[in-house]
Amino acid sequence: MRDDPAEAAYRRALALITALVTLVGVCWAVLTPAFRAPDEPQHVNSVLRLAYGGGWPAAGEALVGPAMDEARDQAALTTDVPGRHLDREGVPAFVAVPPTRDVDRGTVTRDNALADPVPPGTSTRGLEPEAVDQMTQHPPLYYAVAAGVLHLTGTAEARWDVQLLVLRLFDVALLLPVPLLTAAAVRRLARSRAAALVAASFTLFVPQVGHIMGSVTNDALVTVSGAMITYLSARVATGDLRPRTAALLGAAVGLGLLTKVMAAFAVPVVVAAYLLAPGPRARRGAGVLIAGGAALAVGGWWWLRNLLVLGTVQPVGIPDRFVEDEPHGLWYFVRVVVTSLTRSFFGNLGWLELRVPDAVFWTAAVVVAALCGLAVVRGPARRATAVLLLLPAALWCGVLVNAWPDYSAHGWISAVQGRYLFAGLLALGTGTALGLHALLGTRLRSAVPWVTGAAGVTAASGLGFGFWGFYQGPGQSVADAAARWAGWSPLTGPQLVLVGSVTVVVGAAAVVASVRFARAALSSRTARSASTAEPTMVAAASTPTTAAGRDASA
Repeated sequence: MRDDPAEAAYRRALALITALVTLVGVCWAVLTPAFRAPDEPQHVNSVLRLAYGGGWPAAGEALVGPAMDEARDQAALTTDVPGRHLDREGVPAFVAVPPTRDVDRGTVTRDNALADPVPPGTSTRGLEPEAVDQMTQHPPLYYAVAAGVLHLTGTAEARWDVQLLVLRLFDVALLLPVPLLTAAAVRRLARSRAAALVAASFTLFVPQVGHIMGSVTNDALVTVSGAMITYLSARVATGDLRPRTAALLGAAVGLGLLTKVMAAFAVPVVVAAYLLAPGPRARRGAGVLIAGGAALAVGGWWWLRNLLVLGTVQPVGIPDRFVEDEPHGLWYFVRVVVTSLTRSFFGNLGWLELRVPDAVFWTAAVVVAALCGLAVVRGPARRATAVLLLLPAALWCGVLVNAWPDYSAHGWISAVQGRYLFAGLLALGTGTALGLHALLGTRLRSAVPWVTGAAGVTAASGLGFGFWGFYQGPGQSVADAAARWAGWSPLTGPQLVLVGSVTVVVGAAAVVASVRFARAALSSRTARSASTAEPTMVAAASTPTTAAGRDASA
């Protein structure tokens, strides 16, 4: 296998596609204006609280610290970016605010990082939502690790914009394993290098992934834990019933559970993987018990404790933010939720401010759904593929079910965001690639360079859309927008150019490597066919036919 030119070409292409996925995340980390991602100020605030020993207060009792209040003001977070889908009356434009100079940006220290503690049991419902840090409704794992990153990099005491960039790059690092695990899952299910490369590039077709994974959010750890769960479930569903695999799978579920409740939707996937796996019933049952025990020990205990102590699985961490309204019926609810969930999965940037055109995200959704359906109906390892796709399906249904009570009682729709489906990215990438494999067969090898190129173009288009929507005001030039970007960034203009240039070079190299893979795979297949045919021809030549005997005697 090591001497196989096709395998070597595959590994080079996979390494470059993975590098491109990671660099696109880096580009989003430096492109998105400070705190212009969902709940990013609160996520950073919770990291700082743990970094400075502020503990983990009960849900609803954590406040935003003075350093974060100052950072939000200096980042002009209360303004509207130019590409916002709807300008708010009386809200100033982001492009009208001059960037805060580096020397004027605040430094986070022990003196300003922590808010004054709230006495236990104190209600914060009378405060403005922006003053409350709702993240303590989640387990603290992500924030503890991120706090460790600040200390490890020496940025626990630093300018807020430098801290923000360090934490964003930490989240980008969590994206790195996702394309590798996706490719490994596809090779496990289909034994196809071409399909594996297609799967590895999947997140490049979803600009929202780079945007979210290039921000500070606990969804980054949920995403990588979901990828680990899905990959290990693929192994189980195809016959890997070793206790070690079960323990690793349970630990991955527990890791997700110690981050966010979304990982609970992976439990049916694990059970289904063992139920449908080939092998003795006793070994499959033992695998479920081992995985369940590991999941409970690592992270499931948090939610069990909530249920026993608080009487609810996840307590509410933030005051109500919406005006009472009347529900407009079931169809309105379904239409709004499905549209919002689909749009914010593919491209709804900032605080859901920059919306990609409807035709773009609906087309993408139909293509992904059709290919995943084709993979289940005609692809290799159909049962295993169906098991993996249970995860995004369960997450999708969970978001709908969770949004209904507030809508039916108060008429508002909340907590509907596509990032809640990111734990299922590996499953969707696998289903899409296996659907293409079923559709194209051996022609998929020749399509790999085109898919890689299209992925790069899509990623670049998403970044371009973000650049325009965040920085380019009406009637302004690209140069004006670039100067504004550099003015707000903790990096210098040349450093931003370097990041973009390296990304472009790696993207081009990934396409070239994909072309070389397609050629090597074709040559390898031709060589195997020739080596298989040669013994057959020799055997046929050494066995005279009746006609040949007559010719010889004549």
